[in-house]
This record gives sequence, C-alpha cells and structure tokens, in this order.
Amino acid sequence: MSNESHSADHTPPTRPVTGLTNQSWGGRFDAPTDAFVAEFTASVGFDQRLYAEDIAGSIAHATMLTASGILLEAECAEIVAGLNAIQADCDAGTFRWSVALEDVHMNIESALVARIGAVGKKLHTARSRNDQVATDIRLYLRTQIDQLCVQIDRLLGGLVDLAEREAATVMPGFTHLQAAQPITFGHHMLAWFEMIYRDRDRLRDTRRRLNVLPLGAGALAGTSFPIQRELTARLLGFDSVAENSLDAVSDRDFAIEFCAAGALLMVHFSRIAEELVLWNSQQFSFVDLADAFCTGSSMMPQKKNPDVPELVRGKSGRVVGHLMSLITLMKGQPLAYNKDNQEDKEPLFDTVDTLRACLRAFGDLIPSLEVNRARMREAAENGFTNATDFADYLVRQGIPFRDAHSIVGAAVRLAIEKKCRLAALSIDEFKVLHPAITDGVYTILDIEQVVAARDHLGGTAPRQVRAACARARERLRQRQPA
Repeated sequence: MSNESHSADHTPPTRPVTGLTNQSWGGRFDAPTDAFVAEFTASVGFDQRLYAEDIAGSIAHATMLTASGILLEAECAEIVAGLNAIQADCDAGTFRWSVALEDVHMNIESALVARIGAVGKKLHTARSRNDQVATDIRLYLRTQIDQLCVQIDRLLGGLVDLAEREAATVMPGFTHLQAAQPITFGHHMLAWFEMIYRDRDRLRDTRRRLNVLPLGAGALAGTSFPIQRELTARLLGFDSVAENSLDAVSDRDFAIEFCAAGALLMVHFSRIAEELVLWNSQQFSFVDLADAFCTGSSMMPQKKNPDVPELVRGKSGRVVGHLMSLITLMKGQPLAYNKDNQEDKEPLFDTVDTLRACLRAFGDLIPSLEVNRARMREAAENGFTNATDFADYLVRQGIPFRDAHSIVGAAVRLAIEKKCRLAALSIDEFKVLHPAITDGVYTILDIEQVVAARDHLGGTAPRQVRAACARARERLRQRQPA
C-alpha cells in the first residue's frame, strides 16, 4: 500500500509563485514567495473595494508631491491621467486583479507603471502602504457613514409619519412582557425613533473622530521629504492631520468605534424586530406585515412567516461578533503596524454591508405596517392597564398609596373572578372595596382618558405625541449631513 493512501492530509504541495510578483519589496529576497503563502497573505480578494479611495488618495498625494517640488508637473499629469484610466477600468469591472500583487495598493501601482512607465514608480515617494491603507479605510468609512445616515434619516422619517398617523391609537404598554399601562402606538413608534436617532448621532460622532489624515506618517516614523500634509488633508477633505506617526499607522480605534455604533444599532433593530415578530403573531395580531416582507412554508400552506424581521434579529449577532473580532484583533498588538491589521477589513466591510441591508429592509417595511387598532385597544382594556390610574384616583380621595394599591389589587381579583374588565364592575361592588369610590371612577377607568391624562412632555397623550412628531421632524431637518 502506498504512503499516499495512508495520508489524511490531501492539501496539494506548495509551489512558488510564477509570473507576476510583488516588486515593491522583492529586492530583499532571493527566492519567490510560496504560492500558498502568497494566497494566505493576500488581501486583494476583499480590499479591492477600496480602489476608488486608493486612487483618490494617490491623486492627492501626487498633487502634494508636485506642490512640494518633489514631482514635476508633467509627471504629476501623467500619474493622474493614468490613475483616472485605471479608475475607469475598475468602475467598468474590467480591471484584472492579481493575488501575487497582494493588495489593492500594489495592484493599482503595478497597473500604473505598466500604463505610463517608470514615472509611475515615483508615486510612492514619501509614503508607505501603512499610511496609505490607513488613509483609504478612513476615506471609505467616511463615505459609508454618510450614506448610512441618509438611510437612517429615511427610516426615522418613516417612523415619525407612522407615529403621527397612529398618535391616538391605544395599545397596551408592557413591562416583563405583561400588559402594564395603556399607551399609544404613535408613542411606541417615537420610542423606536429615539433609539435610532441616538445611533445616528453616534455614527456622525464617529465620523468626526475618524476624519483625520494619516498619510505622511510613512511606515511609522514619517519621511525625510519636505511634504505638506495639511495640503493633502485639504485635498481629501480631512479636518486635520494625525499628530503622531506611530499612532497614525497603527490606530484602528475608528473602525472599532464604527462597529460599536453599528452593533448598538443592530441591537436596537433586534429589539424592534422582536416586537414586530410578536405583534405579527396570531396571539397578538397587533400589526400585519405586508406580503412583500414575508415568506410561506414549503409544507404548511397557511403560514405567513415574518422572515425579514427575523433575519434582521439574527444579523444583529453577526455585527456584534464583528465588534468582538476587531477588539480582540487589536488588544495584543505592539506599535506600530502589524500584519494582523489586514484582518480589520472583512469584519468592517461586512458590518457596513449588513447595516445597509437592514436599514433598507426596515426603511421599506415600517411605512407599510398595517395596524390593527381594534385588537390593540381590546388588549389594552382586557389587560387591566388602567389599574394604576384607579390607584391614583384613590390617592386623590385621601387614601394612602399603599392602601390604594391593595384596594385596586382586590378590584382586579374580583374582575378576574367575574371575567370582566374593571369598568364593568358595579358601583356597589366598588363601594364594598372602599366607600370613598364614586361614579367618577368610571371616567378615570376609560382607556382614552387614561392615555390623555399623560399630557406632559414625553408623555403618551395623543396631543403630546403629535407635538413630539413635529419636534422630531425639526430635529431631522437640523441634523442633515453637511
């Protein structure tokens, strides 16, 4: 029996890379990189999505080098024209990416040299791939945050519209998933609004902190060339320049912060999704999801499954996992740049993609919700959600709250025994509980009255919900991205 038949490892033998190799560092080596190692260490399979940012950064760098007297104007013009042509190829999907060239940076630089000749090799003067990639990621994430905030604003606008439409729709509010006090559906939608609005603020705040230029830090110590970093920052729209070259190339706080904000947004989405799933069930029947956001069962023809909110709920774990991945990635690294940092991009990119998809899903779904007003009101009335107002009424009659609490508890127990609502008890039955109770209790127990009584800033009264909707719209107008 051959040795091969005993082997449990069927990994093909490694082989050296042939053909195109990375000439950016190859002068130090006597032998080519092993084919497996080249593939293992390459990032071009996922970082090629940074091509537009890489080209924009290179054009700004070339412009700065020219202004600093390091490149001739004619050389800069050739470089910029070549980079624009490469961008066109990338946009068209015709650019040929090579694993042997490792990453997006060397693929573009190699293509530039092939297109315009030796002058293309001058582009990398006074920079390293370390400060180059740090710049690219910041440019990319800045754009993505802007686009995500546009989607968030769309969702927030939909929530305000729905809240205003349902400002007077009574539903039970819950604690411990038990009916607690009556609120309005509009008030509940505005609670969702506040959660997502804070997420938007966190993303905008993250954008402010990440908008600092690393380019010019070189590999870790800066450069001996007379560069003008402030000029590069202005060309690329950065607010400032990174103060420390070591920190500039090794910092990934901004990526962690983005994923943290994204994870919290997804936690909020998961809570919203959970409520939608519950409310859409036959047991609640508070809302009906449009058919476009549901699927059926391959076996049970009656089923209408809330797949979109369920998937959003599930995807929250994915983004939380990416946050943990990035924190773990960075926790053991010494300064400055390490190859570990290549692992920052896939969780970051997937977080962006997941947030974008979930925002679109909810942005489309929320405005289409069909609200079962009658069922919500029935659940509020059947759940003794007016009990607290009954107790407050007794307190106003001069009864200590703890005694009032006990009296109302007895009233609820009686109503449960009689299988009726509190308001269905007779005045004689109420007076047995306490003689201070009068016919006025029936006004207090009216569900609309209970809701309307919360007529203060932040309360659930329809008048307050409509006022809150107006304020929410004004907040959105004031916080549009610059």
